[in-house]
Amino acid sequence: MSIARLKVIAAGPLVSFQDAGRPGLMRYGVPASGPMDRFAFDAAHAMLGNLQGGTSIEVSLGGLVLECIEGAVSVAVAGGSFRIGLNGAVSEGWMVHSLTQGARISINGGAWGSWCYLAFAGDVAAPEWLSSKATHTLSGLGGGAVQSGDIITIDDASLRPGRNGLYDVPDIAHPDGVGRVVIGPQDARFVDGTTDLLCETPYRVTDAYNRMGMRLDGPTLELGDALSIPSEPIVRGSIQVAGDGVPTLLLADHQTTGGYPKIATMISADVDRATQLRAGEPLKFQAVSATEAVAITRAHADARKAALDTLAAPRQTLVEKLREANLISGAVAEK
Repeated sequence: MSIARLKVIAAGPLVSFQDAGRPGLMRYGVPASGPMDRFAFDAAHAMLGNLQGGTSIEVSLGGLVLECIEGAVSVAVAGGSFRIGLNGAVSEGWMVHSLTQGARISINGGAWGSWCYLAFAGDVAAPEWLSSKATHTLSGLGGGAVQSGDIITIDDASLRPGRNGLYDVPDIAHPDGVGRVVIGPQDARFVDGTTDLLCETPYRVTDAYNRMGMRLDGPTLELGDALSIPSEPIVRGSIQVAGDGVPTLLLADHQTTGGYPKIATMISADVDRATQLRAGEPLKFQAVSATEAVAITRAHADARKAALDTLAAPRQTLVEKLREANLISGAVAEK
């Protein structure tokens, strides 16, 4: 079995191991966790030809620097547009690289986006909690935070040089500053006109933003008797409004129940892109009906699958590229 080991030279806050999460346990008070941007997470694995759902490292704007101290392994970076340094050369975008012993890779925030994913051609050795390596950042349970000085072991490590290079970022990965929402379930608990106010004026992402949620700056949403409701289950994408009238978009590590009213729920097709917004960037809500939300989600699922299929497709070899370029067109062999 081939093993690669990587030393963590530096790691910013909120850099953690994540797999596809642990769904189905919310009734026990256990959040699903998993990647903030589920499409980018799947894309990184697709670019390497991996099965979906494996463990990767979620990198925040705090950045990450790793050095390969043993073995060799191919890695993929996808999500946002991050700057990637490899042995002194810097590039930006989604790409696959080969890391060999002595190589150093750095990942830092670039032109846009808040999260990217570093996937490996191999299995990441990390602690499990409830059959998942996804990190719940508040408790630290699961794979855990990636910290300076850690040694990361990759089992069954392999090199896939045929996949090396830059990849086009699919259109559906870019945040467009619009979040489509289904109004409710407690919209009736707000004063008249509040749901219209939610969608009329763009909000802005604040720096009160982590894996639990994104607090927004904009018009205050006035509550009626909304604070008298009992606590009840909530989901990723819920827009919860606290007693001060400020909305918060709940994300991957959201609590499983809450007593604050939810004025609307962002559809799943838009939540991943919203997580790539940065503090100060606008987010405008657009109300859609439940029927429209289902149709949008189905169309998004088709576009998502097509994008992942494109990223996963084998790349041309050098011989195939030369043949396609037809560099010797018109040449005639001499007898």
